[in-house]
Amino acid sequence: MLLAEAAAASTSTYTGFDIYVLIFTLIIAIGVIKQLVSPKRNLFALAWGTIAFLVFAFMDVIMIKGW
Repeated sequence: MLLAEAAAASTSTYTGFDIYVLIFTLIIAIGVIKQLVSPKRNLFALAWGTIAFLVFAFMDVIMIKGW
């Protein structure tokens, strides 16, 4: 039983870079929201930002599951 607890405790994949990924996701989300609210939308920037946000959000979910 102690061996299983030690194995479970050592499987965390948290690194210092994880905080930067969360901050980048927040910045991308702010940019997408600003494009949506803007009366003159840049559709290329909106599409690019939305795709980037979806990729980073998926990456955040996978990253947080590993913690």
